[in-house]
Amino acid sequence: MKILSIQSSVAYGHVGNSAAVFPLQRLGHEVWPVFTVHFSNHTGYGAWRGPLLSPDDVREVIVGIEERGVLGEVDAVLSGYQGGAGIADVILDAVARVKAANPKATYTCDPVMGNAKSGCFVDPAIPPVIRERVVPRADLITPNQFELGFLTDTRPDTLESTLASADAAMAMGPSTVLITSVQRPDRPADTLEMMVVTGEGAWLAQTPYLPLKANGSGDVTAALFTAHLHETGSPAEALGRTTSSVFDLLKNTLDSGERELRLIASQDTFAEPRMQFEVTQVR
Repeated sequence: MKILSIQSSVAYGHVGNSAAVFPLQRLGHEVWPVFTVHFSNHTGYGAWRGPLLSPDDVREVIVGIEERGVLGEVDAVLSGYQGGAGIADVILDAVARVKAANPKATYTCDPVMGNAKSGCFVDPAIPPVIRERVVPRADLITPNQFELGFLTDTRPDTLESTLASADAAMAMGPSTVLITSVQRPDRPADTLEMMVVTGEGAWLAQTPYLPLKANGSGDVTAALFTAHLHETGSPAEALGRTTSSVFDLLKNTLDSGERELRLIASQDTFAEPRMQFEVTQVR
């Protein structure tokens, strides 16, 4: 595959493109990273340096790629954290250019806005733009449960309400919804779940809960699932592969005692997922 990935970049650590590109490359895919910011480190540290790139600068990079005559080779566009509201226009323009050149290309939107513990942590102008303009143009979205609720103005918590929220999200435009963290009250203690919903069904994978905050893990998840879904055509198999790789990445990070993802040390988990978790069809 060839993937155009429009995301943030950091010099130290692994978030945005600095998290997504290497796992995709380890799977054997060609990735064309376009940066929306280039920071010293992710903002979770509370302090960082480096530029927030202007929408015009980001657009210029994409136009330069187009001028090479290669946008028709792109199989998927991937976007994540948007540093400012103006980046949405650039992303949507890039998606339109790619799909004009290759109608079979897909667009994956990771609608990064916040989580249940922290609430929204992005510029207040960004969530409405993602909900009203970006998500309707996406083929695949990868929200966590909190973001899914915001996008659909619902309160997903049980399996049934989460499925209903995913259906509401698909009614907005996407054909596939990957909920990256499902925390329903009746799940077994000390577990976490990931679920994918399409018009053909819904599948759930459950893993042990790992007590760490891992910036960038959602970026890895969106990238891997996009690649596996393209490769296999099976939402269930893509979920199983992604869940296996991401869990092993997080376990390796937790065992290391380090704050940043052990991305390089975990590279074999991307190339050869252990498939250690059962994927259950729930609809």
